[in-house]
Amino acid sequence: MRSACATLEIRDEADAVDAICAAKAKGDCCAIVGGGSKSGLGRYAPQTQALSTAALTGITLYEPNELVLSARAGVPLSEIEALLDRHDQQLAFEPMDYGRLFGAETGGATIGGAIAVNAAGPRRIKAGAARDHLLGFRCVTGRGELVKSGGRVMKNVTGYDLSKLVCGSYGTLALLTELTLKVLPKPQTECTLLAIGADEAESLALLRRATATPCEPSALAMLPAGAALALDADAAAIRLEGPAISVTTRRDDLVARLARSGLRFETLDEHDSAALWRGLRDAAPVAANVGQIWRISVAPSEGFAVVERIRRAGAPMLAYFYDWAGGLIWLCVEAAPDAYAAVVRSAVDASGGHATLIRANAEARARIDVFHPQPAALAALTRRVKASFDPAHVLERGRMRAEF
Repeated sequence: MRSACATLEIRDEADAVDAICAAKAKGDCCAIVGGGSKSGLGRYAPQTQALSTAALTGITLYEPNELVLSARAGVPLSEIEALLDRHDQQLAFEPMDYGRLFGAETGGATIGGAIAVNAAGPRRIKAGAARDHLLGFRCVTGRGELVKSGGRVMKNVTGYDLSKLVCGSYGTLALLTELTLKVLPKPQTECTLLAIGADEAESLALLRRATATPCEPSALAMLPAGAALALDADAAAIRLEGPAISVTTRRDDLVARLARSGLRFETLDEHDSAALWRGLRDAAPVAANVGQIWRISVAPSEGFAVVERIRRAGAPMLAYFYDWAGGLIWLCVEAAPDAYAAVVRSAVDASGGHATLIRANAEARARIDVFHPQPAALAALTRRVKASFDPAHVLERGRMRAEF
């Protein structure tokens, strides 16, 4: 976690401008804190002071018929989700709650934090990530300039789509003050089809087959024996959402398409299905283990090969599971000074992808690259983007890359 530093409450955009300009003049650097649920993410890089957005509260616009919502950055995700639920709507990108991973209470995340790390859960494979649902935003850059980007509708425009830059920037480019998001109707019901009896590689192949069917799964995960549901065998989990009659029909169609000798199927009802995917969204199968946690993103067809390389290299794996039909791997390894970074990244590089160290102590996060090293051309572009938003490196200095 971060070392203690003085916290300045940001009450409005004028406060943010003043605070950042003052920090720039003194050569200070500032952490950005909302609910604090993601303070353990990224490199360990002590800052001079923290700028708290917790007071930037209030849902400023909600038009259910237009499927659009605007909220200030400090609004808790739970407040937004409760409002949307009353209107049978949702944030389709299913943002993760990091509380369980860091041994904290759940429910502390803010909408600003979710956008800052480009959060997305199991439905990303169908609905996209947070950046795909961000219509517009207001922010204060590291230059101390108030910026407004986007609007209330999705449209193609010439010029830069700044939403794609601020999402996933971990506060290193700007302090977000207000977000406008696309929301979507909530499905009438859901169920999860479990295919049990295939080994790990075959289960992942089943998931990829499911994505090629017209059954429209909204989430696909592979759970090694013992990872979840108290199952003593590997299982492929496929979520189906929509009207009840459609969900039942598509489940039966999927069973017929995937059926083979030695494979059995079970169905989780709406309640149990929702509980399963909420746990997978929050990485529950690895979170309870005492160890360091990696989040690995590769092509779905490469997921099994990456895990096998890590296993063969001798890294002590405590727990793991696959989401996104094998394209996302949550992996917990025994704690080590280097977090087995060379082993993990070598395995990932052989397939193409990236590995992010999500949970480790401060010493490990200060010593090694938390985020996957970038190719030279991309690293140069990243530096130019940082320089355009925050040339003095005022915001979250060193959180993503040691050099800025």
